[in-house]
Amino acid sequence: MSNISSPAEVGQIPPIEIPASSNVVTVRVIDTTTRLHMPVGTMFDPPIKGHTALASPSYSFLIENERLERKVLYDLGTQRKWQEQAPCVVDMIRTYGWDVRVEKDVADILEEHGVSLSAIEAIIWGHWHWDHLGDPSTFPTSTDVIVGPGFLEEFLPGGKPIEDSPIKEEYYKDRNLREISEADFNLKFGGFAAFDYFGDGSFLLINSPGHALGHMSALARTTSNPDTFIFMGGDIASHAGEFRPSKYVPLPSLISPNPLNFSSPKPCPGHLFESIHPQKCGNSSFYRMGTWPDGDPTNEDVPAAVESQQKLQLVDAHSDQVFVILAHDENVEDVIDFFPKRANGWKGLGWGDKARWMFLGDFKEAITE
Repeated sequence: MSNISSPAEVGQIPPIEIPASSNVVTVRVIDTTTRLHMPVGTMFDPPIKGHTALASPSYSFLIENERLERKVLYDLGTQRKWQEQAPCVVDMIRTYGWDVRVEKDVADILEEHGVSLSAIEAIIWGHWHWDHLGDPSTFPTSTDVIVGPGFLEEFLPGGKPIEDSPIKEEYYKDRNLREISEADFNLKFGGFAAFDYFGDGSFLLINSPGHALGHMSALARTTSNPDTFIFMGGDIASHAGEFRPSKYVPLPSLISPNPLNFSSPKPCPGHLFESIHPQKCGNSSFYRMGTWPDGDPTNEDVPAAVESQQKLQLVDAHSDQVFVILAHDENVEDVIDFFPKRANGWKGLGWGDKARWMFLGDFKEAITE
């Protein structure tokens, strides 16, 4: 890899297990129109000067197996009428003072572009948090809702919803609510346990615990021979600075595109960011997981979340094959093409290289002080 902003040479990076297949899916990244405006506060540790606010999107992914004529959605963002979510969710948003803006439901976006909602066989909730659930009631009851391990016992013990549930019953009422159990994750991908959703190796659900009960990421095979993939991280990390740089992919000496000025033809010296790194180094992540305004950890199971991020670092190091997109990564917005365009050609379009270090632009004020 000759690009000046490329990661370490492939020979220095341990291999990852990837189930063999020649089958692919079509991936389209949907801008759900969700924007979550909130202060960074103590979400990331330690604080870095100037990175004080987020304006986070919440992506949805339309996955189509054209060979099998099947379509699913991974995550739904936030429902348009967010004030009509479960009362405990609305109370939390207002207590924290978050500014939630949503223009459209995913169902509306799909129909505007001629996608029949009845063709969507399932909505996969990467996890149960409100900014991923969307509003499944806008889809026909023939559309399943798929959840991760432990969901049913936690939220519907004995088949009945818990009191003051964060998940409205209308989201899953009169439709098939299917849980992917721990035992279903019987394959391996990069240290993660994986479930082959279509049964042909084209699309895997990834057991990536820690952030929330039942958290699942997803892996889509976007091309074969050579194989390329999009890793839909969900909330495995809330900011790329939680897993970049790493021992596998240290800060390069020159970073291009320049994260301080995306339009500049001149690369940015990597040592500038080492100087503001909490450990004054270029081979470990800038951030650790922090806490919400009430003091609770941003991840339910911190040790499991740390382990998931460590596995993600190895996957992320294979950037010649895998493009990582987090659910709320605002730094890829100006790099990728959104629905209705396809994302399968990400490698040839250079999206991975362009997006990798763009998060460093969040630290511009610390660099220039």
